[in-house]
Amino acid sequence: MLTLMRRPYCLGLIAIALLAAPALALEPTAEELARSRAWAQAKFAGAIPARPSAVGLLVQRNYGPVQLNSRDGKPLKIGDVQFSHGLFCHANSRIRLGLPGPAETFSAQVGIDTNGTWYGGTVVFSVIAGGKVVCKTDMCSRGEAPRHLQADLGGASELTLVVSDAGDNINSDQADWADAIVTLADGKEIWIGDLPLLPGGDVELTADPPFSFQYAGQAFSEIGRTWKVSRTSRPLDAARTEHVVTWTDPATRLSVRCIAIEYTDFPTIEWTLHFKNNGTTDTPIIESIQPVDTLFGSQAQADGTLRYHTGDMCTADSYAPHADPMPAGSEKKIANVGGRPTQNAFPYFNLGWPDDGVIVVLSWAGQWAAQFTRNDTMEIRVCGGQELTHFTLHPGEEVRSPMVVVQFYKGDWLRGQNIWRQWMVEHNLPRPNGKLVQPMASLCTGNYYPGLMSNATQELLFLRTHVEQGIRFDAWWQDAGWYPCDGVTWPKTGTWEVDTGRFPNGLREVGDYVHSQGAKSIVWFEPERVHAGTWLAEHHPEWVHGGKDGGLLKLGDPACRQWLTDHIDRLLTEQGIDIYRQDFNIDPLAYWRAADTEDRQGITEIRHVEGYFAYWDELLRRHPGMFIDSCASGGRRNDLETLRRAVPLLRSDWYNAPDGQQCHTYALSLWFPYQGTAGYLYRFMNGQYWIRSAMVAEFTFGPDAAGLDGVDWSMLKTTMNEWRQINDCFYGDFYPITPYSLTADVWMAWQYDQPAMGKGVVQVFRRGESIYESARLPLRGLDPEATYVVSDLDTKASTQMRGRDLTEEGLPVMLRSRPGSAILLYQRSQPHE
Repeated sequence: MLTLMRRPYCLGLIAIALLAAPALALEPTAEELARSRAWAQAKFAGAIPARPSAVGLLVQRNYGPVQLNSRDGKPLKIGDVQFSHGLFCHANSRIRLGLPGPAETFSAQVGIDTNGTWYGGTVVFSVIAGGKVVCKTDMCSRGEAPRHLQADLGGASELTLVVSDAGDNINSDQADWADAIVTLADGKEIWIGDLPLLPGGDVELTADPPFSFQYAGQAFSEIGRTWKVSRTSRPLDAARTEHVVTWTDPATRLSVRCIAIEYTDFPTIEWTLHFKNNGTTDTPIIESIQPVDTLFGSQAQADGTLRYHTGDMCTADSYAPHADPMPAGSEKKIANVGGRPTQNAFPYFNLGWPDDGVIVVLSWAGQWAAQFTRNDTMEIRVCGGQELTHFTLHPGEEVRSPMVVVQFYKGDWLRGQNIWRQWMVEHNLPRPNGKLVQPMASLCTGNYYPGLMSNATQELLFLRTHVEQGIRFDAWWQDAGWYPCDGVTWPKTGTWEVDTGRFPNGLREVGDYVHSQGAKSIVWFEPERVHAGTWLAEHHPEWVHGGKDGGLLKLGDPACRQWLTDHIDRLLTEQGIDIYRQDFNIDPLAYWRAADTEDRQGITEIRHVEGYFAYWDELLRRHPGMFIDSCASGGRRNDLETLRRAVPLLRSDWYNAPDGQQCHTYALSLWFPYQGTAGYLYRFMNGQYWIRSAMVAEFTFGPDAAGLDGVDWSMLKTTMNEWRQINDCFYGDFYPITPYSLTADVWMAWQYDQPAMGKGVVQVFRRGESIYESARLPLRGLDPEATYVVSDLDTKASTQMRGRDLTEEGLPVMLRSRPGSAILLYQRSQPHE
């Protein structure tokens, strides 16, 4: 039982504060949009925007924090001489100075700072004004006396102070710009150490491409300077601008076309590379294609943190979140396994600093690898792409790369995640017939049947029983095994016809009954895996990696793909199927690589990925009211381009316990507004706690081998009605309230907030071994001056609380049972008087 408390309960109170933070407006800000716009213009339009003029210091690069007029509270010291004014920095350093007017001269005493017990250190100081170096020292070493630096600025109102590592390394390269003074044209003197530090000192923008590759053994960053470049831009719609940049090698006629989409309503940019041989002979080897290879940084004088997730492994800790600090010299390599993109690893990354960050997503429906490297400054290099590329292109041949998405944000990392969720809803989720795909509850009976080999008679009985009991469902899910598969059962895929022995009137007979109840039909397919002895293996072994023995269907073969498209299209139409579900229970990587010759490594994989999307796109074109369910042994193929065409109704094949389900929801909700928890069996759903642990945008339920005996219909109806009360919140902003944990002695809680509706939901779980009966849960995203009515779905009680109290003091909750759960809805009332 849960009780809303106006005061903390004195026994076993846990105050959840680890993830608490002030409420922040979550619409993209003008600053975020401007940063994204400037980055896109530099990288794809070749235009470097001028920074707004401001008086102060803009730290573009520095190892550690820049300090003003002291070092760690002590006077600056060069050799044996102390100074009370100036800048302490550390090579490699680059600091831009904005001045209040034209300047005549700059002067400073420079050298290695000798505070502390450091040894060694060599640096070079230089000053840039008017686009040229106006003064520069020779190498300065530790212990040497200060060197006087004097420069004529010629009326410049901006200059840049640079400290380099003298060409060796940055060890002990602490450096002082002591007694640094600028004299303005009007005679006013400005101490540099008295200028303010300005925000926005991230990596200086350049027009260098944000990708890399090797061509004929040479880096594109070097040879590309001699290639012909063309650039075009055009609006696609009110929210998107397309930039196309093409580089062409004059010798071999290889063209590299980068198609980038800049979003004007979000601080988000995406791009994909296309390589084409326009010549008459094979190209030299193209290799190590990294569609993202660029630096990101921050104005924060602090280490960045890389946040990422485990992929699906069919375990309770699938999607577990990680937050790795990135100190200087650190490196992190991440890659999936087996060729399915979200298997074991997850290509969605959040690289954050204390007050800003960047989300980087690598979308590839194959084998990918990413690397994050912190250099000797605050900048972090992000590099990633298809794991293996080493091929020549034949005349006229063209291939594509993975897609890259970059999103900038200000504020904490959770703000970045919620801007990402908003962008996903606005620009990525499927829209059958132009309407956003909606939350739904699905009835699946497949686990009742041995080998999943269902039949029409039993399916109709199950469906009618649920209708008679008042259990409403939005879709009926026909799982695997409906095709001829005797002797092997459901894994015998490759004969895509309805088994008329078990479905004498086809799947349409059951589908028509489902339609009569206002619901839709979902039907399972797995076209890419071909079993020996099936129609495809026997009649078209040339379309199968593995031939008659079965294996992987060659979706990269145009003739194979055309047959598959026409055949599945006919089944969808004839059987009245509303939602196409595609599974993928095979690791394709070994098949792809075995098919490639030494000079064509990566090509078969590329052709399969291209064919996979072309197949789906054509099905969707022919069935504009349909959407697709993406499955791959659970959630192992949920790259971003897949999720533009599909939703994951089965986020993992692991669904064995409520605590693991809570952790799946907690972690995956940071990235996917729409996800499904399929296969929840009545045998396992032993109460409210279990079912509530599985409530997300798509909720699937049904019987296993025990059938319908012993089903608590009243409890099922109540909890399904609860899901319907809260499902319009799942597209809102998501806030984890407690830390992530799989242990049995904790509370887990999170919040979905719909600020436009002034409402949200808090889901709370007390694990079975937790000693705490109550907690205060700090909410986020609320108007501090508004009043909210908080309602408990168990007790039906409600109370009014001010937004400020809910975010600062926290929502008080009591759960006496172990395990226990609660669902609390809140609705904005009137502003607090």
